[in-house]
Amino acid sequence: MKKFLLIGPVCIALLLSAFVTRFNNEYETLKIGSAAPDFNLISVDEKSYNLASFKNAQVLVVIFTCNHCPTAQAYEDRIIKLTSDYANKNVAVVAIMPNDPSCLRLDELDFSDLGDSYAEMKIRAKEKKFNFPYLYDGETETASKAYGPIATPHVFVFDSERKLRYEGRIDDMENPFRSPQSTDARNAIDALLNNREVPVKTTKVFGCSVKWSEKKNLVEKSKAAWAKEPVHLEMIDADSVRNMMKNPSAKLRLINVWSASSEASEQEFPDFVTINRMYRDRDFEFISISLDEPGNRDKALQFLQLQQASNSNYLFNLNDKDKMMKAIDPSWRGVLPYTMLVEPGGKMVYAKDGAIDPAILKSTIVNNHLLGRFP
Repeated sequence: MKKFLLIGPVCIALLLSAFVTRFNNEYETLKIGSAAPDFNLISVDEKSYNLASFKNAQVLVVIFTCNHCPTAQAYEDRIIKLTSDYANKNVAVVAIMPNDPSCLRLDELDFSDLGDSYAEMKIRAKEKKFNFPYLYDGETETASKAYGPIATPHVFVFDSERKLRYEGRIDDMENPFRSPQSTDARNAIDALLNNREVPVKTTKVFGCSVKWSEKKNLVEKSKAAWAKEPVHLEMIDADSVRNMMKNPSAKLRLINVWSASSEASEQEFPDFVTINRMYRDRDFEFISISLDEPGNRDKALQFLQLQQASNSNYLFNLNDKDKMMKAIDPSWRGVLPYTMLVEPGGKMVYAKDGAIDPAILKSTIVNNHLLGRFP
């Protein structure tokens, strides 16, 4: 597992983003003492929930969180434990996903294998065995605009009269492998259960900013920028391919062997472009190798340009495909496409003849020790 650096550049960027948004939030954060705004949202169990769904709870905890954010992922197990610890104490916990999934750029998914769509929320909830309702507030963001979360996660704790008594962070430790010093949300819950004043009513929050619907233009700008990136196709020989497979770099290397005449290659190649855009800013690189004839270089290049494949692309400079296949992987049977994930030093941790399952491949990449889900 890659070390979690609390003061690393990504964490600092997240903290600064959340801090700045506190003063420039598009929607005002609910004030202490305010009544809980009602909502009517669908959960991953396909049931609809509103405030009345939790009417019997002495304390209601509303947590705005999401799939993709590394900070939100770091808190998933703690939210599960919080729900479990207070299940018999008349405390209800509900999570709301505030992001418009269409406003999430691919490069913002660099610590995740899942986006924030309703379908992907179902996947995450099943994988993690969420023991609380996980509600979708995607395109309309009605509840999110009423509560005004700044970042994911952001907690709102309400008393029996559904008046807001605490809002802010879950605790003060973003690192999921270390214990927090200040368990702010739990402190608030315990105070309310014992009819005491909440000791700290508001804290700063840290995490990823909410992806409001109004930010959709940023996604379009990123797509336009990617479309302008140059696409190259270089010739390569067998010795260079063998060296490539040894992976002397410090990066996790995804290699796809394809052909412009392969229907399967054509169908799945967009998935590789997506994966590259997701993870390329981390210790990751994507390389494609074409098995087309050297005389068909122009056709192969046109295919890559159509795919906007601005990664490293190669074409074998000989017509001897058997020699090429042995250089790539002596155990490969020759089925196209062929995909490999190679760690530095040449250790192959994934190999697949034929079409990939993009979900499995993304999960394999982000869970590899060279990357990981946390900064």
